Amino acid sequence: MPRRLGTPGGAGSGTSATARTRGRASARGFTWIAFGLALTLVIYGAFNVNTAWSAAHDHFAKRAQVTPDSAEASRSFDGHPPKALFDKINNSWWGPGVSQSADGEWMEARFNEPTRLLDILITSGISAKASDLSEAALPHRMDAIITTADGKQTTRQITLDQVSGPQQRKFRAQNVVSVRFVIRSAFNVGADRQVSIAEIEFFTRATTSGT
Repeated sequence: MPRRLGTPGGAGSGTSATARTRGRASARGFTWIAFGLALTLVIYGAFNVNTAWSAAHDHFAKRAQVTPDSAEASRSFDGHPPKALFDKINNSWWGPGVSQSADGEWMEARFNEPTRLLDILITSGISAKASDLSEAALPHRMDAIITTADGKQTTRQITLDQVSGPQQRKFRAQNVVSVRFVIRSAFNVGADRQVSIAEIEFFTRATTSGT
């Protein structure tokens, strides 16, 4: 006997309807996924455009020196407190009062208001004079521990050269409330010499017109 074909109300029709329903559901799911990806790309692009604009602004902005409101140190040699690092005089200096490399000794700059930083200048030794370089051990590598207004900390490595005068380093950071410099190694170490730093200078965006 010949097999009966499915009728419009039979099993064949139900299977076809289910397939169409599944197809529409899959299409809607794909649409939402595509929309989500597109939105993510828009947000990501907007954030990166803003970041790029801010970086460009920082690069071309006129600089202005900003002085910390206070300073602390792990220890200091008599007559050479950490505030000497930020007094804008490069023939005064700070030293921890211990010989050799002073690994782990630190000095810290503190700001009462969250501060945007762009660059730093570090003058190693007891002055900016080349003739004084041999009078002290000089910092070679330091960790810079940056604390921001939200309490978060980040650490950057600073490497200095064995030269006289200020050494400039990029130091981009926002909402900074303190920077702690931890000595990790030094040049010219010896039993009769301590690591000395004449000056640390911070720079931010100038508030004058045209910046």
